[in-house]
Amino acid sequence: MSSEIEPSRARRGAAYSVHVLTASGGAAALIALNAAYERRFALSFAWLGLGLFIDGVDGLLARAARVAEAAPAIDGATLDLVIDFLTYVLVPVVALARSDLMPQAASFWLGLIVVVASALYFADKRMKTADHWFRGFPAVWNVFAFYLFVLRPPWAVDVALTLAATAMMFAPALFVHPLRVARLRAPTLAATVVWAALALEAVVEDLSPPTWTKIGLVAIAVYFLALPLARRPPPTQH
Repeated sequence: MSSEIEPSRARRGAAYSVHVLTASGGAAALIALNAAYERRFALSFAWLGLGLFIDGVDGLLARAARVAEAAPAIDGATLDLVIDFLTYVLVPVVALARSDLMPQAASFWLGLIVVVASALYFADKRMKTADHWFRGFPAVWNVFAFYLFVLRPPWAVDVALTLAATAMMFAPALFVHPLRVARLRAPTLAATVVWAALALEAVVEDLSPPTWTKIGLVAIAVYFLALPLARRPPPTQH
């Protein structure tokens, strides 16, 4: 009976190991931040990519290890949000500020807007639907900035897109969680794998990949943006 109430040492060790894995995303963020400050943007996005991978697998591992029961002293959801704010928001904002994608004054003020808006979004209890879709643009500024670096549109377009994405965080729109949404999961996971391969190619090419890579990245972005059209809302609870 006691073994059912008190987790074993092995279970606790596994659960706390998952928390350490999540926290290691902070180390990846710091290295990415340093690379961005030094204008080594491909290296910065390589480390952000590692952070993205960690964020993708730690939730699966946390559910498998049942960390809420085996390691309750650490709030995994809070830890995840702290690391996500570093990797998804802060580092990309610094990368844009250190780049030549837009005038410094524009990147500075946009950075302030993005950081404040993203902090509010991360604290919004309505961030996700019951079936795991994001409400509003999910503040994946690492992916957003990556596209700006690879596609390099005119700086006025960068500004307009950034402001539009910021506004979309609070709009009544839905965005897919590629790992947790059940609807069209198989093709979405396949698209995610292909996107990761294309993103790696872009990083290896110092964010100046061949045209076919850019076309592939844009096509997959269109697929993800169109996915909410295929959503079937869960039944209303009474």
